[in-house]
Amino acid sequence: MTTVAAYAAPAAKAPLERTTIERRAVGPHDVLIDIKYAGICHSDIHQVNEGWGESIFPMVPGHEIAGIVSEVGSQVTKFKVGDRVGVGCMVDSCRECEYCLRGEEQFCVEGNIPTYNGIGRDGQPTYGGYSEKVVVDEAFVVRIPDSLPLDVAAPLLCAGITTYSPLKHWNAGPGKKVAVVGLGGLGHMAVKLAHAMGAEVTVLSQSLRKKDDGLRLGADHYYATSDPKTFEELAGTFDLIVSTVSAPMDFGALLSLLKVDGALVNVGVPEEPVSLNLFSVIGGRKSLAGSMIGGIAETQEMLDFCAEHAIGAEIELIRADQINEAYDRVLASDVRYRFVIDTSTI
Repeated sequence: MTTVAAYAAPAAKAPLERTTIERRAVGPHDVLIDIKYAGICHSDIHQVNEGWGESIFPMVPGHEIAGIVSEVGSQVTKFKVGDRVGVGCMVDSCRECEYCLRGEEQFCVEGNIPTYNGIGRDGQPTYGGYSEKVVVDEAFVVRIPDSLPLDVAAPLLCAGITTYSPLKHWNAGPGKKVAVVGLGGLGHMAVKLAHAMGAEVTVLSQSLRKKDDGLRLGADHYYATSDPKTFEELAGTFDLIVSTVSAPMDFGALLSLLKVDGALVNVGVPEEPVSLNLFSVIGGRKSLAGSMIGGIAETQEMLDFCAEHAIGAEIELIRADQINEAYDRVLASDVRYRFVIDTSTI
């Protein structure tokens, strides 16, 4: 066991505070990672506030982890000391079900073991990346290419793969018109990735406040959803819409923007149930779908793609003692576009 410093929420909706946690001893297949940077994801806030259901406390959030390998177990073959690595939203799965066997561990029948706010195989709570070190089985660690700086790579472990996976699955590419709803932590990555894949990209945001950013990041068009004319002008336009917003949306209005056989894919998760008139999908053989992160192999593929196209997250680097302030700013949409914690300040 190793004692490390961390920032944890002691109870639901409580401010995070500095504390210490125990990391397990490095087993034969484990990798010990010195965490250098940890991204702040909106889902961290949802879980600290129990917006998605009951959580486990004390909670050390963080599933956008970038660091350096400092020790490897006796049977580790993928990594060596000094390697640049990342850990995303899960740290284990059953590894035996049909989804695990085809590399989609995020859909594990038994349920994947999340990087934090979960229970590991040893029966102990999992603690995330707002900490100095983490021990993870090598099967759930990915390599960060040398050309990607670790600080801008950290958010790729959630925001990157969460948007890359549906763009790939629904065949974003040349000749396809893709809309991204929301230009935040997830949305700005969706724009960069869809542009790099060769799609024609449109941002749909509440206002035109971030239009210059959207166009700079790779969008071809930018529209305000608060303007009713947007829905008239863009009716029947898109092959794929990726909604990154975690607030309730007018799904009927968004579905009206799809072509026949188009798909509206949600990667943002509102805390409240949503309603839908089914004529919105029946009328054009449209799909209302969802997507959740990606498997380990696809996450590595995404990192390699980002390295090839020089794609990193747009970040604001903060000290650990600014985490609570950062949470407030995320809720106020006051970040462009991802807070990343310099974990040397923990």
